[in-house]
Amino acid sequence: MKILYVSTTSATINSFLVPHIEMLLDSGHQVDMACNVSKPINPTLLERGCRAFPMSFQRSPLKKNNFVAYRNLKKLIEGGGYDLVHTHTPIASTLARLANGRGREGVKVIYTAHGFHFFEGAPLKNWLTYYPIENWLSRYTDVLVTMNKEDYERAQKKFRSKKIRLVNGVGVDLSKFAVPTEIEKNRLRQEYGIDPEAFILVYAAELTNRKHQDLLIAAMDKLVRDIPNSKLLLIGKGPNQEQYQSLINKLQLNDHIELMGFRGDVDKLMMIADIAVSSSRQEGLPVNVMEAMATGLPLVVSACRGNSDLVKDGINGFVISDDIPEHYAEKILRIYSDRELRAEMKNANLADIQKYSTENVLKDMDGIYKELLV
Repeated sequence: MKILYVSTTSATINSFLVPHIEMLLDSGHQVDMACNVSKPINPTLLERGCRAFPMSFQRSPLKKNNFVAYRNLKKLIEGGGYDLVHTHTPIASTLARLANGRGREGVKVIYTAHGFHFFEGAPLKNWLTYYPIENWLSRYTDVLVTMNKEDYERAQKKFRSKKIRLVNGVGVDLSKFAVPTEIEKNRLRQEYGIDPEAFILVYAAELTNRKHQDLLIAAMDKLVRDIPNSKLLLIGKGPNQEQYQSLINKLQLNDHIELMGFRGDVDKLMMIADIAVSSSRQEGLPVNVMEAMATGLPLVVSACRGNSDLVKDGINGFVISDDIPEHYAEKILRIYSDRELRAEMKNANLADIQKYSTENVLKDMDGIYKELLV
């Protein structure tokens, strides 16, 4: 079978979809990719015969380049002899389904929604813009794959896709994450210049309004009064970096919060941490939370969709339903003060993360492909 993967950017393919494509290649299928090549495509895929077709997709819907991308994608699908188009991310998925001629005979479509832009608490403009489009295009979708309970239940009730499936994300490679022994943890802390007695919090996410790190910075202003040796590691870069650094300076928290920028060693930074946090306003099914679970870290997270799918309040972490910094500080302090609770949350996370492993997610996806490719 011949399959076309479509994504707005190559970064999505490189970060999340390589194991999925390799599974299809291992099964004897031919796989091509169409995306904005923002970063070089994973060389392993190219070496295995995948072709990459550059498309001028832009994240902003009305950019002129998207109309050019639509024409090029339509030409590719119509002339490429594909049996299946598997599309990811909102803009690419909208254009791919339109380019497929509203369900052109013989070419089936899987759309993996990594998190709809309309959700409980989303701005009205998101509902007015994205919901009607997704609702309309659902009729031209053979399988809609969702990643969280809210999206799945709404799609079941409102959308007209032929099949709707709930799959546990894109998969986490559990072999990359481990619970360190005390000796390993102290060795890593020494390597990173971290006080072995410090209480370390970690959050890996872009520095954006959506991820809402300013809430955690405000929480740290409260927390350091009770845990003077606490430190928050904010991993990631983004447009809010200067704003957050100014807030850190204003609150005199430079000794307690570090903006670490983009890092390739998130697995190691998780291993030196004591707890993982998330203040996100919007998620699909967050990889950073799953990676923390795979490291056995207790969690304190916002109650947004995706976070609340992964964290069961009081079991493997705490879920905060408001934007009050004191409430984050209170729950973090509770975990800090109760060693037995930390151990219980660690064990709960290590058990629960298994169903989100790459291996188990690929089994689910393999079943979906087999349903369509018979």
